[in-house]
Amino acid sequence: MTLEDFTEFTDDEGDGGGETAGSPTDDAPDGEGAAADASDAPRGNSDGDAEGARGGASRDGGRAAATAGEGDARATGAAGDEATDDGFAAYDVAPAGEDTGLGVVSVSQGLRVAEEADETTLKAFVTTGNREAVRLGKYLLVPYPDGERLFCRITGLEYAQEFRSDDATEIHARRQMRRDDFAERDYKFMAELEPMSVVYGAGDDMKRRMTDRVPKPGAVVEEASDDAEIKTGLKIPEDGVFLGHLSVGGEKVRTAAEPPTVDYRVKDDYADGDPLAFRHTLVAGGTGSGKTHASKNVLRQYLDSDRTYPTGDGRESRMAVVQFDPQDEYAQMHDDNPDLDADFARRLDREGVAHGGHDDTVALVPRVANATYPGEGHRAERVEFTIPFSLARDMPWLVAGSGLNDNQYPALLTLLNRFFADYGDSGTYSQFLSYLDDPALKEELDESGRVHEATFDAVKRRVRAVPGGVFDQDAKPITELDHTLVRPGGLSVIPTYHLPTSRQKEIVVLAVAGLLVDDKLSNDPDSDRIEETPLLIGMDEAHNFLADADNVQARKVVQKFTEAAKQGRKERLGLFLITQDPQDVAESVFKQVNTKVVLNLGDEDAINSVNIPSNLAGKVPYMEKGQMVVYSPDNSEPVELIGLSRCVTRHGD
Repeated sequence: MTLEDFTEFTDDEGDGGGETAGSPTDDAPDGEGAAADASDAPRGNSDGDAEGARGGASRDGGRAAATAGEGDARATGAAGDEATDDGFAAYDVAPAGEDTGLGVVSVSQGLRVAEEADETTLKAFVTTGNREAVRLGKYLLVPYPDGERLFCRITGLEYAQEFRSDDATEIHARRQMRRDDFAERDYKFMAELEPMSVVYGAGDDMKRRMTDRVPKPGAVVEEASDDAEIKTGLKIPEDGVFLGHLSVGGEKVRTAAEPPTVDYRVKDDYADGDPLAFRHTLVAGGTGSGKTHASKNVLRQYLDSDRTYPTGDGRESRMAVVQFDPQDEYAQMHDDNPDLDADFARRLDREGVAHGGHDDTVALVPRVANATYPGEGHRAERVEFTIPFSLARDMPWLVAGSGLNDNQYPALLTLLNRFFADYGDSGTYSQFLSYLDDPALKEELDESGRVHEATFDAVKRRVRAVPGGVFDQDAKPITELDHTLVRPGGLSVIPTYHLPTSRQKEIVVLAVAGLLVDDKLSNDPDSDRIEETPLLIGMDEAHNFLADADNVQARKVVQKFTEAAKQGRKERLGLFLITQDPQDVAESVFKQVNTKVVLNLGDEDAINSVNIPSNLAGKVPYMEKGQMVVYSPDNSEPVELIGLSRCVTRHGD
């Protein structure tokens, strides 16, 4: 029961009494008349009910009424003509001081800070006027006497009883069912806090350290509203590549600064360690989550003219971006967004966010027989290329298809090496097919014990299963377009949506990506341009190309990109993987990814695979378009963000 249960309860059906405990009866002494008059006063709101509770809650109603009556008589005698009509003198009273904060640290349920999170007990009592504004995840500050601040966040909210009573009763339930309001003062409202860091210092000297001290009981708990304190508490860098604005529960965190939002950036300077672009990024989100929109906004920041990186010879160079594009969306980055108005552009300028179409954008279009690239959605320059069969010398899995076992794959290597020894790098796919039709070759290899005739036939079937028209078409080989493919400050988009089959798309993507990776990791690269230029390889639908599979070709592909991911920091090579099925990306590649940007995902396996903290993973299925979780251990604490509502370049129709 609460205080409200002691007030008058009326049964509309007439089966209960209409008098409150302690109300006057016909037998009441004359001295109780004042109390009787008071009991007749209207009770039209909760304050009146509460006053009735205070006046009539005594078990001895008559004695309480008598006491009230005697008090009224004395007050009347003392105050004389100054007494009010109800027998009480009126006074002008103003509260002293002003409330600040949301509440105070409470010790009644324990106050403990420990090295182990599950042994920490930190709760705050939230005052009635602040309760509606409190949400899970909100960032708070608790001051220490010496000026240091405990930065924490709300991890739990609960109502607790103010009085030792039972509110699971008929009278309480029926009374609440007849009321529209709720008496907050009858309950405690407690917020459970998770300490995140201790913030100390001010201005440019503000720093953070691990939580190593407990706040004082009664310390005022305030909402974190200073941009610098929030960034320091969460370890968010002041400068870097912009991803979005800090949020809690889908609402942007507001501060007293201008602009009032907290921008989130990813480290991009060797002064703070390796730029996180070269520690690799994963963007995961389902259809309609806004992952392409978000990816364009991030890639545009890497192409900003002010962003440079040191090269091996001591020069500074801008980043080159090569983006594989299965839906013909990224070449639109060449064009301005017509929906980005002047006011929005000024806001982006104030926050240092690059925007506008990127002029140095080239669509490198793979030429394939019986396939035409329309390219109607952008104005970027187009350059056609073909995949030369010579790339199969170092990437035999391009012609292996799938299904070759551990005996057949070495046989393919033997055949390719022998073919290129005879024909040189000018040997074509068509010539290789004719080469395999030579019965003398098959007999020679079988008799020498190098390739069994059954194995020879199996390899031949696999090679012939490669879709025609991919290799050696009437266009410039990609190996001769290295200066077009990789340009400092340039965006090269490889569209593949016009290719008829998934196998053709796979060959094109893996051939070009493999070419880039090989030259980056080689001690004797074919292209100095590729080797020397800081490079970001963007791969949309990455799960189609970097998936684990039980065949030797898939293992070879994954092995190559795993090595690329491991060597990325040293070679200034970054992977920017975009997928709606993160659970299908090979684990060995996935483990090398430092920054995970997770938008809405509905599949439980997909959510579990990205391995983000459980408190944030639970929010992922409910996130609206553009909302995201960022988990980047080398950059900041895990956080929620809201991306830009508009794309900084053209996006969509």
